[in-house]
Amino acid sequence: MSTPTPHINAKAGDFAKAVLMPGDPLRAKFIAENFLEDARQVNDVRGMLGYTGTYHGKPVSVMGSGMGMPSIGIYSYELYHFFGVETIIRVGTAGAIGNDVKLRDVVLGIGACTDSNFADHLDLPGKIAPICDFELAVKAMNAAQKLGISVKAGNILSSDVFYDGGRGKERWRDMGVLAVEMEANALYLNALEAHKKALCICTISDHIFTGESLDAAQRQTSFTDMMKVALETATQE
Repeated sequence: MSTPTPHINAKAGDFAKAVLMPGDPLRAKFIAENFLEDARQVNDVRGMLGYTGTYHGKPVSVMGSGMGMPSIGIYSYELYHFFGVETIIRVGTAGAIGNDVKLRDVVLGIGACTDSNFADHLDLPGKIAPICDFELAVKAMNAAQKLGISVKAGNILSSDVFYDGGRGKERWRDMGVLAVEMEANALYLNALEAHKKALCICTISDHIFTGESLDAAQRQTSFTDMMKVALETATQE
């Protein structure tokens, strides 16, 4: 397939080698307007906004992924295969399920468990364990330390279901899973298949078992920490 694609109307070369992907396209717009220099819009198909600019003089892009594994599966596949992107860092929200995970915590998804059948299309002779790129995870930990931002790293759960009342999450918690979100598993699988790099960095916006949650103002402040870690990671040599 050549560019533009049916889902991304950018031209070849419009995206940087590293792309941040929040679920919400308006969060992509926020990142571009508040963190990038000389940002220009490179995609608007179906309202999935994408931008390219520089961060501390280094090129970086940001584009929404939409909600769920099918959506990020499409966008990340096209970015990896048709637009020359080498690294995708998901930046999003997650619900805590680990006992020691608190509101506002920044979580690195080292592995991405799932209740989805997304990997079935790969026709593997067994069950794959999708993981992030180790080098990116190390860079993210170093960036967080440099910025004075505390992070937790470990397994996360990518679920196909949002409104499930927390059913079954106790078992994932008992296996040491830190938090639940909806995209990382598909992103990691696409990266592994394409021999590219991926990492999921999430901010804890609510807790599945306690019912705690951040209000809009608190989310904005907490998300800023996550965005800084992701941008530093994406632009490290």
